[in-house]
This record gives sequence, C-alpha cells and structure tokens, in this order.
Amino acid sequence: MITITDKAKLKITDLRQNANLDDSYFLRVAVAGGGCSGLSYKLDFDNEIRTGDQEFEDKGEKVVLDMKSFLYLAGTELDFSDGLNGKGFNFINPNASRTCGCGESFSV
Repeated sequence: MITITDKAKLKITDLRQNANLDDSYFLRVAVAGGGCSGLSYKLDFDNEIRTGDQEFEDKGEKVVLDMKSFLYLAGTELDFSDGLNGKGFNFINPNASRTCGCGESFSV
C-alpha cells in the first residue's frame, strides 16, 4: 500500500485544480531507471487504468502504480515539504537501501 500525508493530499488537490483536471484523474506513481542512485520516482496525473495496475486510496486520493513500481514502493509514504530546506514531494520508502542527497532517486 502507498499512503499520503495530509500535506501531500493538499498539494495533490491543488495541482489537480490548477491543471483543470476533474476527479476522474488520479495520482500515478512510478519508478524508472535513472538518477544518481539508479532508480528515480515519477509522479503524474492519469485517468486510465492499465492491466496489472495496483490501486490504493488514502485520504480520499486514489493512487495507482504499475506492478513493477509497486514491488519497489510497497509501504511507501508520500509527503510534501514546503520548508526552507527544499520544496517538493518526498518519498519515505522503507525498501530503499540508499537515496541521493536530493531525494529524487534511490537504490534497493
């Protein structure tokens, strides 16, 4: 399961509204090769479920992952920070053995 914090939920809602997307759009979370640690996180809005997708809901937000990404992200919490040390989404991933300094990539 993927969970989201209250701050992340507020930011997701804000981004969806600013993009003029209706409630049929959900958050798609994925893992792709790349980044300084080998794997990087990807976030986007989508409205199409694909074969093999894993669907979760937390705090009223639907989160969808493909099966490959789910294997790397099971148990992850998505947070949002807007502090002085950086602004953006943060992944608290219990499966990551190493992360880069910016938090945008990881390895297992």
